Amino acid sequence: MTKYREILRLKSLGFSDRNIARSCSVSRNTVRRVIDKANEMDISWPLDFGMTDGALEELLFPSDKSVTDRRLPDYDYIRKELLRNGVTKKLLWIEYCEGCRQADEEPLMYSQFCEYIRRDEQKRRATMHIPRKPGEQIEVDWAGDPAHIIDPDTGEITDCWLFVGVMTYSQYTFVEAFMNERTGNWIKAHVHMFEFFGGTVPMIVADNCTTAVDHKKSDWYTPVLNTTYHEMAEHYNVAILPARVRRPKDKPNVEGSVGKISTWITAALRNEQFFSLAELNAAIRKKLDAYNARQFQKKECSRRGLFLGEEQSLLAPLPATPFELAEWKIATVQFNYHIAVDGMYYSVPHQYIKDKVDVRVTDTTIEVFYHHDRIASHRRLHGRNGQYSTVTEHMPDDHQKYLEWNGDRFRRWADQIGPNTRKAVDAILTSGRVEQQSYRNCMGLLRLADKHTSQRLEKACERALSYSGKPSYKSIKNLITAMKQEPDALPSDKEGKPRGITRGARYYGGNRS
Repeated sequence: MTKYREILRLKSLGFSDRNIARSCSVSRNTVRRVIDKANEMDISWPLDFGMTDGALEELLFPSDKSVTDRRLPDYDYIRKELLRNGVTKKLLWIEYCEGCRQADEEPLMYSQFCEYIRRDEQKRRATMHIPRKPGEQIEVDWAGDPAHIIDPDTGEITDCWLFVGVMTYSQYTFVEAFMNERTGNWIKAHVHMFEFFGGTVPMIVADNCTTAVDHKKSDWYTPVLNTTYHEMAEHYNVAILPARVRRPKDKPNVEGSVGKISTWITAALRNEQFFSLAELNAAIRKKLDAYNARQFQKKECSRRGLFLGEEQSLLAPLPATPFELAEWKIATVQFNYHIAVDGMYYSVPHQYIKDKVDVRVTDTTIEVFYHHDRIASHRRLHGRNGQYSTVTEHMPDDHQKYLEWNGDRFRRWADQIGPNTRKAVDAILTSGRVEQQSYRNCMGLLRLADKHTSQRLEKACERALSYSGKPSYKSIKNLITAMKQEPDALPSDKEGKPRGITRGARYYGGNRS
């Protein structure tokens, strides 16, 4: 704006038009026009303090009201229409002119129309400086421009994507390259970032990407984090604040750093070739160290100096163990009360047969959940497919009893009957090539005690051992049957079942009296 007050003040001091023009950075014609107009309106120095340059301009050279009396554009309508494909300011101006003519109003010229729209856009670009506290927040995002690695055998070029994390107070930056932008690498990048910073912060502002937010369950007001990302946040005790879609100002620090990373790291490495991800990340780390050590343009410090001096000591300590990446799957419990995960089988309590369960899979652990309650946990199996991990308590009772079939169990059972029965069981268990072949014979032998009493079985085993050092189940069974036919082998009245006449006197021809 022209310095009207200064022109009048210098003129009152006797300066020439040339010197006034040089002092106020205006032309001599402007100086002469202002002085002549002031003399015409009898305005001279000194002026009231409230008579500003703007007020003087309006007093000396009133603005032309002919333009402002015309219909102004509908700014809200124009802003929305310009977002549509094919809509231009020229088209909107033509439609605006037609509307003015129908209403018998004079329209603005096209240049004036565009100028008013430009001024409205500038007013809407107001920004707010938000002061950040040290150690309070990290902003994370994927960088737009990828780096590249070359396959040494085929020469194929593969894109690698850069993860960027920025401390919002000090601008201290972390960068690492990954082969893709999937959830696994997103979580791994956060773990490495926390280790790089040496601690955690209360809040992370993340990009609204599919690796962070479950878009199927989210809406504009209530974003829902992916399960794995939420678990990671709980592990490090941080809160995740997803940015709004297409709202880069929600995370301005990382957005600004992404452009700088593209210049100082990606572009700086454009003439170098890398044949592995490890080589690429080693080169990125060198460039990153130099970037963090570079001085700010408007501050007498670097990102690293500001981070180490004011922010690092305020970070929360890391957990004792880093977060272990987990993958969630859905499985159905089969009739053998096992679920299949990556070719391996893990037991679940048999009460959940044919139910669908949630499975949390890590490199070391398999956890099974039903309605958010953990019902089973196994150490993850590795190696050949088809291996089973079975917990005995998950089995039905009859299946648990089957597992108890072993030689020691049969020997303890035989000890309860007698020493000869124990010797006979030992002989049967050692009669086959493998012990398991004789389990059924041992079961049959010991169940003879239920059928013929323990005393008869013990006596039959004693007699069988006198005939052979390795009696068989069949020989003992035949022997105990033969012993029942011997008179002296009949049990006493106490041992045997009670006997009595069952047919009555009429059957034998006798009288009923």
